[in-house]
Amino acid sequence: MIRIAIADDHAIVRGGLKQILAMTPDIVVVAEATKVSDIMDVLHQVAFDLLLLDMAMPGSSGVELITLLQRERPSLPLLILSMHNEGQIVARALKAGASGYVTKDSDPEILLAAIRKVAGGGRFIDPALVDVMVFEASGRDLAPHELLSEREFQVLDMIAAGQTIGEIADRLHLSPKTVSTHKMRLMHKLEIDRNVDLVRYAIKHGLPRQ
Repeated sequence: MIRIAIADDHAIVRGGLKQILAMTPDIVVVAEATKVSDIMDVLHQVAFDLLLLDMAMPGSSGVELITLLQRERPSLPLLILSMHNEGQIVARALKAGASGYVTKDSDPEILLAAIRKVAGGGRFIDPALVDVMVFEASGRDLAPHELLSEREFQVLDMIAAGQTIGEIADRLHLSPKTVSTHKMRLMHKLEIDRNVDLVRYAIKHGLPRQ
């Protein structure tokens, strides 16, 4: 029996997932979480084999959330269930430590296959996303922000969301000086000198994505 926890802040989504999983003989939902603090409680209080995770959660989101969960419980398989189908977001989630990625508009059979494979120690990418990732990588030149390090991209995304250096430092558990250094480096890579131009760049390229 595969014991899973569902982390999603939308009740309708959780309800739909539980209906799908209730029809399977080998998968059972043992816990739910609607925000990051709930996930942490579940990690320490409930025994389960896989976390089905929406990256956009109150309290933390995106790669930051995956990194936090990896630090808290490195051996826990994470299967991302997200509305985002951009190749770059998928790649960053997998690089951060997720074992699989499925979109919310996938067929239930795809989700069940992903749960079984990831719970068994494998990796899974929604078949609909494979072509997106391959052709996004090979069919165009990378945008400057796609060449940033993971940490630099996090800082850029948070700046685009209107967060201050101090707020970013608190969320990433870094010193303000370290965050400022990341900001300086990413601005250099983007060939941007002014904060206002940095914000314009972010908006132009669809940031923030949290």
